[in-house]
Amino acid sequence: MSLLKKDVNRGLGKHSHHRAPVKMLPTFVRATPDGTEKGDFLALDLGGTNFRVLHVRVLEEEQKMVKMDSQICAIPQEIMTGTGEQLFDHIAACLAEFLDSQNLKGHTLPLGFTFSFPCEQKEIDKSILIRWTKGFNCSGVEGEDVVKLLREAIHRRGDYDIGSVAMVNDTVGTMMSCGYRDQSCEIGMIIGTGTNACYMEEMKNVKRVEGEDGRMCINTEWGGFGDDGSLKHILTEFDVEVDKTSINPGVHTFEKMISGMYLGEIARLLLVKLTKDQLLFKGKTSEALLTPGSFETRFISEIEEEESGLKNTETILTQLGLTWDSVDVRVVRVVCDTISSRSARLCAAALATLVNRIRVNRGRGHLKTTVGVDGTVYRKHPNFSEELQTWVRRLSPDCDISFLVSEDGSGKGAAMVTAVAQRIALQSRLLEDSDGEDEEEEEEDEEDN
Repeated sequence: MSLLKKDVNRGLGKHSHHRAPVKMLPTFVRATPDGTEKGDFLALDLGGTNFRVLHVRVLEEEQKMVKMDSQICAIPQEIMTGTGEQLFDHIAACLAEFLDSQNLKGHTLPLGFTFSFPCEQKEIDKSILIRWTKGFNCSGVEGEDVVKLLREAIHRRGDYDIGSVAMVNDTVGTMMSCGYRDQSCEIGMIIGTGTNACYMEEMKNVKRVEGEDGRMCINTEWGGFGDDGSLKHILTEFDVEVDKTSINPGVHTFEKMISGMYLGEIARLLLVKLTKDQLLFKGKTSEALLTPGSFETRFISEIEEEESGLKNTETILTQLGLTWDSVDVRVVRVVCDTISSRSARLCAAALATLVNRIRVNRGRGHLKTTVGVDGTVYRKHPNFSEELQTWVRRLSPDCDISFLVSEDGSGKGAAMVTAVAQRIALQSRLLEDSDGEDEEEEEEDEEDN
């Protein structure tokens, strides 16, 4: 925890963030929902080989968000690795198709854009892509403003327009969608294919953004924790091998120890080692077990199921072409439990660092807060959420922490960020108008005197 605490402070610095493995990116989201938001919004959610378009209606009087409709659009491999113009033209075309289907083309609706790649946000509607991940490698996008590229693609079509745009990371979307249901939610966390978290930081500590008052949501990008070698003392030989054979060696050290993209491969490497050491399967491996990626992360969840776990383990080992006995089955369950337990505890330590920071920032002896959470590892593993919650409470004893699973956080959350931004802008305009009226009244009083 002390290592991450140090990196958080580095990342928030005015200049040192470039070298900090935990980037601590300002999101320009300055408030969480207060329940007065309302209106119709579009949301785009791009973070993998599919992306979604949603129409969301926020009802103030009923205090809820309603997903009016949505559409999933595939992104072909050739577009994922083509030009940026091809990618954004494809997104704009799918958005046009959705608007047509909803009879919304004549309406200029605000749009929340969830773009789940590392970005440096300059404003709520300006976000520079730092680097592609997740198999994307479109040319002409890294170093560019993705909101601008989206607007240009829509302009090239010329058959519809969009209103204001709010750029959203998936962790922020999770926090905001949960924050509408529970207004004490000030942390968003994803534990799925990858992992990341965001939280509300005091503006006075955000050195890269002007202003001392209020708070701003910070996208930690904590998956990069350890990229400077600070976690070398806890890396196993299996972690080192997973990193070496990944598409991005030396990057996202923390993520590779705990997220769904890598847990299955860590388990496979450990099972191979135990087999070669004559501790499993009578020392006989199989072609499948020796094949990278063959032991899927979902196997860990299936193997650890309380009632069906033993039977599931037998089925999985048979599918992998292994000859097993009852002891092998139980050892494999222990291996999976050890790997998932480590993941949950590392996540808990990182989350406790943020929770404790919020408490100290606010000068409180005790803090009550809610964590909005999403991701397949958290949702689908039978023991992960319970272990994470147990350990984060042990590591932050002065905090009362609740957990709220996001309902469509990436989509509804993006819409909610846009709704909150509109509410704040409206309040700011009303305040300016009020100040102007006060000045006019003062001038009239002076003239009368």
